[in-house]
Amino acid sequence: MNTFDDQHNIFLVGLMGAGKTTLGRALAKRLAYQFVDSDHEIEARTGVRLATIFEIEGEEGFRKREAQVIAELANFRRCVVATGGGAVLRRENRACLRSSGLVIYLDVPLPTLGERTRRDRNRPLLQVADPLLRLQQLHVERDPLYREVAHVVISGSRITLRAICRALRKESVT
Repeated sequence: MNTFDDQHNIFLVGLMGAGKTTLGRALAKRLAYQFVDSDHEIEARTGVRLATIFEIEGEEGFRKREAQVIAELANFRRCVVATGGGAVLRRENRACLRSSGLVIYLDVPLPTLGERTRRDRNRPLLQVADPLLRLQQLHVERDPLYREVAHVVISGSRITLRAICRALRKESVT
């Protein structure tokens, strides 16, 4: 998909703490789209928190569930989807996202991500001795994948709804 029109989905990708859910909700409201957070959808379907899924099924079990949800959400129209930070790890997810909507990478600096996530106990991958180091490792691993899948990259420590809307106007069919 090279351009955005009002029948497509918008997928927000980026590391945890990038603002995908907060900005996604605001963007959906602005566009009169439906909003779905893929992690929240997984929790709703399973009836348990992500940490419990990771504990029982491991990351691989969680990633299988995530792939199923993303494939289903890709069939929606006029939906803003906040994806989980690791959704891009699977090649099939990247292909699905890229072909079924406009993908926006929210590229937020690591110190900002660290500050936003430091007290959040609901992020299983950050329940380690040095969460900032873990964020750095995740960034090294995932940044190339985010860039591969993204139609648009928006960078900064304070990404705004206005910046996203400007990017959408640039991608719109005229």
